[in-house]
Amino acid sequence: MIKVAIVDDKYINRVDRKLELEHSKKVNVVFTAQNGVEFLDTIKTFRANELPEIVLMDIDMPEKNGIETVREAKTIYPQIEFLMLTVFDEYDKIFEAIKAGASGYLLKDENTDTIINYIEQVKQFQTVPMSPSVARKALKLLSAEYNKDKKQESSNFNLTPREIEVLKGLVTGFDYKEIANSLLISPN
Repeated sequence: MIKVAIVDDKYINRVDRKLELEHSKKVNVVFTAQNGVEFLDTIKTFRANELPEIVLMDIDMPEKNGIETVREAKTIYPQIEFLMLTVFDEYDKIFEAIKAGASGYLLKDENTDTIINYIEQVKQFQTVPMSPSVARKALKLLSAEYNKDKKQESSNFNLTPREIEVLKGLVTGFDYKEIANSLLISPN
């Protein structure tokens, strides 16, 4: 079972998500927290072998938001993967979260099976899952930046054609296994 923590300021979201994930028998929710401060305080009480492997992190929370929490937690616990699970699909939030150290960005309206699939992909293949609408925004932003940088003759993203094909697969809604199969490559 994959050890997971859930951080969300809404009590009902934490309880429902925990029940849904644990029902799968693939995930063990080791704790929940209502904000970044509580998460950081709680995680300090765990021994190294008890730590969550993946944290589902909301963004907009009182006291310490998800982006600030990920930024701080990644320096202390680099082995933990953080998946942002939020209602926001705005450009600035997406890229601030990824810059802070998030391993993926999912929208809360994803169904539980999809979220579990993404959790498994992160654990097994170290993937960077994104909801299709988020991946579409990422591709648009990268394309705009690429075209702007092309004019300036320098690209900050340095994406290879193959990486762009993978991102286009994400935009279409394929998971990593489906993208790997279509491109005849390993999902790793």
